[in-house]
Amino acid sequence: MAQRKPVATTEGSTEDAPGVTRVAVDRIHYYGKNPRRQQNPEYDRIKASIRDSGLDQPLVLTQQPGMADYVLHSGGNTRLRILKELYEETANERYYWVECVIRPWSQESSVLFAHLRENELRGGLPFIDKAHAVFEAKSLLEAELGTDGLSQRQLETLFRERGFSLSHSTISKMGYAVHTLWPVMPLALNAGLGRPQIEKIRSLERAARQLWIQRELGDEGEFNAVFAELCRRYDGAEWDVQPLYTALQHEIAVAAEQSEHVIQLEIEACLAGRTVEHGFVPVDEPESVQPGPRSASGNASAAEAESPIATTSSVPTATQGQKAQGAVDDERSNATPTLSLSKSSRTPSKPDAMDIAALRSRISTTATRLAEHHGLGGQIMVLADIGMGFLLTDVPPSELTETLDQEMLGLVSALWWQLAACAEVTAAPPDVVLAFLEEPSILRQAMASHDADLLFSSVWTLDPGQLGCQLWQQLNPEDWQLLLQMMEAYRALKRLANERNHDLWGAGER
Repeated sequence: MAQRKPVATTEGSTEDAPGVTRVAVDRIHYYGKNPRRQQNPEYDRIKASIRDSGLDQPLVLTQQPGMADYVLHSGGNTRLRILKELYEETANERYYWVECVIRPWSQESSVLFAHLRENELRGGLPFIDKAHAVFEAKSLLEAELGTDGLSQRQLETLFRERGFSLSHSTISKMGYAVHTLWPVMPLALNAGLGRPQIEKIRSLERAARQLWIQRELGDEGEFNAVFAELCRRYDGAEWDVQPLYTALQHEIAVAAEQSEHVIQLEIEACLAGRTVEHGFVPVDEPESVQPGPRSASGNASAAEAESPIATTSSVPTATQGQKAQGAVDDERSNATPTLSLSKSSRTPSKPDAMDIAALRSRISTTATRLAEHHGLGGQIMVLADIGMGFLLTDVPPSELTETLDQEMLGLVSALWWQLAACAEVTAAPPDVVLAFLEEPSILRQAMASHDADLLFSSVWTLDPGQLGCQLWQQLNPEDWQLLLQMMEAYRALKRLANERNHDLWGAGER
């Protein structure tokens, strides 16, 4: 409702607070380039505090040349909105006259940086909001300096001079978020999609693109259209990278007329920086979040840092049938995460501190992820209440053994035997294991007939020296850690069962 403006107090300096001026709330305007695009999650708490106690500190304003009213200089958009709401709701003049500090106008980029710094200090600014603001600041700086195409390192220096530090690698990720992911994944980004997830998407896109080109499935424009469409399809507040990974894998497998198991292994090889068939080596290093080695810091290359930041995406524009994309994350997470294209792994609790059920769960989780990363996911059966927590149900599928080159088949075979050892396939009571295996399973046939030759002819059995070479050198860092975690949990489970006199394959405590 409309309110009559109070006249009891006039605008001007206050005697009890030198430098502080009272300004009418309707003469204060929001900052149009406010970094925070979404409602502050603390909005209700802040409103309750202002209703009870008033502002805890003055708003900081500035006045553009030739303008009669004021604009917020450094933050305060949430508090101003609340003051306007409270005055509208109550007509109480304590919300109409606002204590403010007036700062002289310099240039618009200075105001934007002031808002960025204020939001950074208060915390809670979503990564995508921060990324949009950073590229808004880039445009303002370019206009004020009379230049185009400031590089990431130039921006890093200019931002630092203005009291807002960002590494050039973070600016690169923000650029990918804004220009590549934002047009196709706005729901996920607004819901809080952060830097680790964005790094995973970027690495996945690069790996899939390289495989698409290497297999001659079409030009980059066709890949861009596929990638953009899949991003749109799986955009949502509850976002996970796995459906996007699986869909990309399926699209490439269909286009290549190849098994999805094989494509999965080739994507994992690209992510890890390993050679795939035909001697293909990824040209671009994946960006910091991947199972394979990249630079230890995860920083962008020097060439990328020195080049102007692209303001257009490799994904076609809307006039070409697809849009570019954009995404963002929390600058505060400085640690370089490893890539799990399913769920990000966490450092496990110390195995010795776990109980038997938790250790079984830990073993089955790491074993399942290792298997899925190497085309063996269909051969895993989780056993929650018996054994080591999981079981292998068969030998590697024929689509792998018949199509993989020798190096990759050796890696898959070596891993199968490690999984078999952890599951105690050949060490557990045969009758217990056989009860879980289906009749067509070659593994079941070999165990039921005690035919070791059938098993060895179905799974490539490397000698110990080859086993070490295949696993120790070729497993990417994430899978190597998963293997070690699985082994550690296995050892802890065996120790705990021995201490408690617990038969892991029998009826439990005796």
